Amino acid sequence: MLVWLYTISVFFFLFFPLSPCLLSKSSSLKIDFLLFCQSNHMDFERDKSGLAAESNDDELRSKLKGIGSVSAKDMIFRADKIDLKSLDFQLEKRMSKAWSRNGPAKPNEEWEIDLSKLEIRYEVARGTYGTVYRGIYDGQDVAVKVLDWGEDGYATEAETVSLRASFEKEVAVWHKLDHPNVTKFVGASMGTSELKIPQKKSPENGHYSVPATACCVVVEYLPGGTLKGYLIRNSRKKLAYNTVIQLALDLSRGLSYLHSQKIVHRDVKSENMLLDSQRNLKIADFGVARVEAQNPKDMTGETGTLGYMAPEVLNGKPYNRKCDVYSFSICLWEIYCCDMPYPNLSFVEVSSSVVRQNLRPDIPRCCPSALANIMRRCWDPSPDRRPEMDEVVRLLEAIDTSKGGGMIPDDQVKNCFCFPMRKRGP
Repeated sequence: MLVWLYTISVFFFLFFPLSPCLLSKSSSLKIDFLLFCQSNHMDFERDKSGLAAESNDDELRSKLKGIGSVSAKDMIFRADKIDLKSLDFQLEKRMSKAWSRNGPAKPNEEWEIDLSKLEIRYEVARGTYGTVYRGIYDGQDVAVKVLDWGEDGYATEAETVSLRASFEKEVAVWHKLDHPNVTKFVGASMGTSELKIPQKKSPENGHYSVPATACCVVVEYLPGGTLKGYLIRNSRKKLAYNTVIQLALDLSRGLSYLHSQKIVHRDVKSENMLLDSQRNLKIADFGVARVEAQNPKDMTGETGTLGYMAPEVLNGKPYNRKCDVYSFSICLWEIYCCDMPYPNLSFVEVSSSVVRQNLRPDIPRCCPSALANIMRRCWDPSPDRRPEMDEVVRLLEAIDTSKGGGMIPDDQVKNCFCFPMRKRGP
């Protein structure tokens, strides 16, 4: 152990002079490193040919400044006094800053991108977990999501390390996904020192920087916007039945694939579904996705958007992939009706009513029974009675759309919910 620590100390003191841009700063970095070691109760002992046995902090700093550096062979470390975890973090932090000054770091993981190839154009949207921008990466149109966990110094070092570790695990899973109904992952970066984001009111250089603790994810850009926006645009004329089934199939196939990979999305909603130029739907926003736990009790906590959250999630009980099935049913209702569920209820009323009174959106009378039955099965209060997503795919594929069955447009009937006949839309 002692030999290993000795080797680390030699590497640290030899590393910085090798970098030309750091030559002038190497002495101060070495001094800070030595003082850090002393603060972690490392005992420095001079050899017999050196100076006096021990010195206090002031004497040590003055002597180090006087001689510029201390040879590694003149120091002895007590291994039992070293906090290796803290030491590793400090070394990584200093070396990361050094590389950022000397140029962009080389990708360490297969999913890590070269930020020098990324050009951010403009802001698209802001959300709970970060900001989405339109950009270009290596000639490809992309969407860039910058995840910001607070200004530098706001989170403790331990919190930052934990957040970044969690982010890295999510990215390691996402980059392996490959399905036509899941947004294509391009890459990610654990650092943002080279990231330049344009400002609306430009300062001198036209850009502003983001906190060093931020990370970014780069995915394919889908020009059709969100499913929610598409439904709002069609809120009056509604959607043809074959379009309803096509969108529902896209969403169900994407979720079935994620579940086959043991991934629970946990925030399925129309706002997190994107459309390409051909109106194909793709699942996006894996900000709260989690690899499914073997024990459902390991997955707890209210995660998602209230109107789409399953009763067990709202109630703080353990949950599994069936919470996505419930959220899918609300999205299916939205797609058919081109409307929002519970528009006149507060968050508190929705939460209480869904759990205690089994509140669900009203299914229009004009809705074909095959589709209505899928909705009811998927939003069943018992997770065990909800179907798997692969079964939902088969049920939707079996629906006949040749005779129509879509929601009746507003300009034909004011309110389909109270219409006495089972008249069908296109």
